[in-house]
This record gives sequence, structure tokens and C-alpha cells, in this order.
Amino acid sequence: MAVLVGINFIMGENAGMLIFDLDGTLIDSNGVWVEVDKTFLARRSAPYTKEYYEGVAHTILQNCAIFTKEYLGLSESCEEIIDEWMELAAGQYHHVPLKPGVREYLDRCKKAGHRMAVFTACVPEHCQAAMESHSLQPYFEQVIYAQELGVDKRSPAIFRRVAEMLGVEPRDCVLFDDSLSACKAAKAAGMTVVGVYDPFFQDSKADMRELCDQYISGFPDLL
Repeated sequence: MAVLVGINFIMGENAGMLIFDLDGTLIDSNGVWVEVDKTFLARRSAPYTKEYYEGVAHTILQNCAIFTKEYLGLSESCEEIIDEWMELAAGQYHHVPLKPGVREYLDRCKKAGHRMAVFTACVPEHCQAAMESHSLQPYFEQVIYAQELGVDKRSPAIFRRVAEMLGVEPRDCVLFDDSLSACKAAKAAGMTVVGVYDPFFQDSKADMRELCDQYISGFPDLL
């Protein structure tokens, strides 16, 4: 399968899939979790540090809670930590905006007949709220939740599993993601990778440019 990642992306006759991350890729939601983290930490008189951000960024809530409990030496259970996060984030995904150019790019891909799916570490109810708010469901054949699979997006094995679930080979997939760790894992699994810039992860920009098959500042780059 030839790969031209803009609208000229060429698929094989019976295979091929565009796979999109949600948070920080399709929707501008990373700021929600930065504020949740800052509020959670402030309640415990703890600073928001780069070390903490790196421990909780781009992973599923269960792993975030385990890290947070150990990092802060908390007596609360992981379930109690997650409940507090969910309370802090409640309702916000109904109002998170799409990133610029997303709908236009999805419209073009759909019109061209490209198959599309979402693979996200987002909490399912938050993902569903955002997708319903922006009427995104018709674009995608399937939404796969890392949380329901019980793993985060840092392992090549999980991307191979996702490809299998979608009925395609990894080599016939193109992943769009703002996470350096997810892009590394997908590339190691054999996928083509498009890195998507997000200002909350400015520090990984140079590494993303070096790693990814294509790196975009936003979806208008592909229009």
C-alpha cells in the first residue's frame, strides 16, 4: 500500500485504516487534564512537576492512579483517586472544541472512501460525550478504548492487537497521535505514523519530527 498521508492517502483494495487518537489529536482536551492534575495536586499541597506530568500523560486512568498513589504516597485507594479525577473533569467533554481542520479532513477522507477508527486512552464516557457533541460517530467504523483493553498505548503489541480487531495488517494502518510514546509504539508495530502537534507537549516536538513518517502542526496542513 502506498502512503501519501494527505487526502491522497492510497489504500489497498481490501485493506487499510486511518486510526485517530482523540485527546490532543481530534479534540483540544489536554488542557482539561492539566487543570484536573493541578487541582488534585494543590489539594494535597504538591507541585505540578514535569516528573508528575510524564508519569500520567497519555496513559489509562488505572495506570495514572497507580503512579499517583505511589508518587505522592497517598492513603486513598486507586478507585478513590479516579473518582476524584472524574468529579473534577465532569461535564467538560461536552464543551471541548475540535482542533482546527479536523472536520474538514474527516469529511474529505469519508468522501474519498477511507476507512477510519478511533483508538483512545480517553475515559469511554468522556470520549462518547465529545463525539456526540461534535457528531463524530458517523465518520468511524469503531472506537477502541485502551481502558477497556486494560493497557495503555505504549506497547507495540497493543497496536498490533488494534489492527487485528479492525481486520487489517499494521502495515496498512496510519496512526494520527499527539503522543510520542504512542507514536513510537505504533511505528514499532509496523504502522505509518503521523505526529500531531499539541502545545501541551511542546517538549517532545523535536523527537516527534525525527520519529514520525510525517509531522503536522494541525490538520489544515493536510488540506
